[in-house]
Amino acid sequence: MPSSYQSAPSFAARAVLSELMDEPSSYEELRGCLRDLERVNRTVLAYQPTLRWLRQFAGPAIAPLHILDVGSGGGDMLRRIEAWAQRRGLPVRLTGIDLNPHATRAAREFTRAASRIQWVPSDAFAYRPQRPVDIIVSSLFTHHLSDDEIVRFLQWMERIAVRGWFINDLSRGRASYVLFMLLARLMRWHRFVRHDGPVSIQRSFTAKDWRGYIQRAGLTRLPIDIFAARPGRLCVSRVKP
Repeated sequence: MPSSYQSAPSFAARAVLSELMDEPSSYEELRGCLRDLERVNRTVLAYQPTLRWLRQFAGPAIAPLHILDVGSGGGDMLRRIEAWAQRRGLPVRLTGIDLNPHATRAAREFTRAASRIQWVPSDAFAYRPQRPVDIIVSSLFTHHLSDDEIVRFLQWMERIAVRGWFINDLSRGRASYVLFMLLARLMRWHRFVRHDGPVSIQRSFTAKDWRGYIQRAGLTRLPIDIFAARPGRLCVSRVKP
C-alpha cells in the first residue's frame, strides 16, 4: 500500500513516499484524478512559467516548432500551449508522451477533435521521435523520479532537444504544503489529488537539489537557469544557442 504523507513532515530533504496516481488503478479512477489535476493547475496558475518561457521562440518560423511534453498526463499543458501558439500564429507540432496508457487515453478524450496533438504511450527514454524535437517541456513530472533518474533525464533532454528544455515542477517547503492542504480541503478535489499533492511537495525540490543534479549530469558549464515562480513552483531551463 502507498505510504501516507506525514502529519508534521520535514522538508530538509526529498521524502521517499508513494503517490496513488503512480500505483495501478482503473481508467475511471485515473481519469477523475487527471481531470481534477487540470482544475488544480488552473487554480494555481501552473501553466504560466512554461508559457512565459516559450515566448522567446515565438518569432517567424520556417518549419513548425516541435514541442515534446514528457509525462504529459491528461494533456492540459499541451492544450494550453496549442491555444497559445494559435493566438500567435505560431506553427507547432505537439507531442505528449506518458508511460501510463490510461493517461494518454484520457488526454485524447479531454482534447477536442480538431486538435493535432499527438499522444504517445511510451517510456521517454525509449522514445524515438520521427522528427527532431526542438523543445522538451515537463510539468509536475520530475518529482516522480528518483535522483538517478532525474540525472539521466537531464542528460537525455540535453541530448535530444535541439533548441532547449524546460522543467516546471514544485518547490519543497512548508508554505507550499500548508497552502495546498487548505486548498484541497476547500475545493474537495479527487481523493488521489488530496493525497498526492502534499506527497508531491515533500518529494519535490530546492534550488540546491537542482544544482546537485546538474553537476552529476555533467552540465555545470552550460547556461542553465533555476528560478522560483509563484505560487510554489521551481523551474529549470536551458536555451541552446
